[in-house]
Amino acid sequence: MPPTLASLVQHSALKLTVRAGADRLDTPVRWAHASELADPVRYMEGGELLLVTATNLDAESPEGMQRYVRRLAGSGVVGVGFAVGVNYDAVPKALIDAAEEAGLPLIEVPRRTPFIAIAKAVSSEIAADQYRAVTAGFEAQRELTRAALAGDGPGELLGRLAAHVDGWAALYDASGAVVAAAPDWAARRAARLTPDVERLRDRPAPASVVVGGNEDRVELQSLGTGRRARGALAVGTGSALGTAERYAVHSAVALLTLTTARSRSLQGAEQRLGAAVLRMLLAGQPDHARAVAGDLYGGLLDAPFRLLIAEASEPSTTAQLAEAMESAAARSGETVLMVPEGERLVVLAADGGAAVAACTGYAETQEERPAHEPAGDTQVVVGLSAPAGPIAVSAAYKQAEQALSVARRRGRALVEHEELATGSVLPLLADDAVRAFADAMLRPLYEHDTKGRGDLVASLRAWLSHHGQWDAAAADLGVHRHTLRYRMRRVEEILGRSLDDPDSRMELWLALKVTSPPTAS
Repeated sequence: MPPTLASLVQHSALKLTVRAGADRLDTPVRWAHASELADPVRYMEGGELLLVTATNLDAESPEGMQRYVRRLAGSGVVGVGFAVGVNYDAVPKALIDAAEEAGLPLIEVPRRTPFIAIAKAVSSEIAADQYRAVTAGFEAQRELTRAALAGDGPGELLGRLAAHVDGWAALYDASGAVVAAAPDWAARRAARLTPDVERLRDRPAPASVVVGGNEDRVELQSLGTGRRARGALAVGTGSALGTAERYAVHSAVALLTLTTARSRSLQGAEQRLGAAVLRMLLAGQPDHARAVAGDLYGGLLDAPFRLLIAEASEPSTTAQLAEAMESAAARSGETVLMVPEGERLVVLAADGGAAVAACTGYAETQEERPAHEPAGDTQVVVGLSAPAGPIAVSAAYKQAEQALSVARRRGRALVEHEELATGSVLPLLADDAVRAFADAMLRPLYEHDTKGRGDLVASLRAWLSHHGQWDAAAADLGVHRHTLRYRMRRVEEILGRSLDDPDSRMELWLALKVTSPPTAS
């Protein structure tokens, strides 16, 4: 604790006596300063014990002392030490009354106690407090370092940090999600600060901000040394941090930053191993892949998983998706295999797990973007395979590729392969190239019909829908079957195609499905 007026009064060698403000002696003293100026305020910083002999003061003037004391109290002076036996044999009543009225502690200094002795006592206590703070800080650093080296995750480090600051601590990942907190109850408190962490993340590291409410005062510190923070540390306390507590927080930031950097190096090695496992799976070598995967990815290969391919024009955009999936997987204890391929990201993740759910949520967020905020070229497009196992990774990769192609064509953020397998083939043809082909193929028939020469388009649709059955199609149209036969011959003549050719019938049927009659000009 820093020196206070109480500790100085209790100092046996100083022989100080309290004459006013006895209820305010717990105020910390930053320094002791002697001044005989009638108005020393301009030379004060706040927190000083002002020592005076009243050489230039009329200390017996009530009005003068009231003005003098009010000025001192307003400037942050924490107390006045008045030396008796120099200019006044006792502390003047006018000064005592003014100090009582202003609530400013007034201390009588006996003649035999020099001001320098008081200054030395203050300086000595400040130095001792700083030494205690540094010592406590080094001890905290040793404890936190041991916790970081234990390899049991950040929980132990956060627990020791929370004990040192007599508060709570929480660690956030790059996405702003809470990774760990100590004590356990602090996780809910920390989660409410995610918007503040996200704002801090957008600033170059290192960065910090103080937030708080009625519950506590919270310092947020970014982790990392690059342009983008790799996480954040929150420390909640009942009041501002002291010197020792700040040493502990700075040590925790340094250790967590180093841990984050080490984790990213390990992550790079894991990605290289994951790429090798994926190549073996795609080559149809599941046994070799499982042997290489070991404990790292072996659990993932033992249960159904999904393969997804994400694509964007900017690698940083797929990196954001990767961070979201990694964070979700880490919180749920899942294993996820990620292989960046330039602007693409290939992922194996547990079917029905948190990583796949995070990917789906990320895609939904993009699709919900307001119309006045176009996604642009940075939007991620994802294709997701059906559930698969190690022997079917090659097929799953093709499924994800197909789903990705459909998502890109439809302007969707994510398409699952099941949508293609259970839905209609017609939506797959709903792009400009297919419509242009269909319009060009059927335009002669539409033009023929608009001139009032017959209803060839309707007749063709009825004939194809009844699988070339003349009587059924003619009945549907309300015409004689000979009339229908004539119309089908005209269709063949106009289009230059034989209706006996199954490919022609298929193309005409699909063209009828995706096109519409041209508007009259």
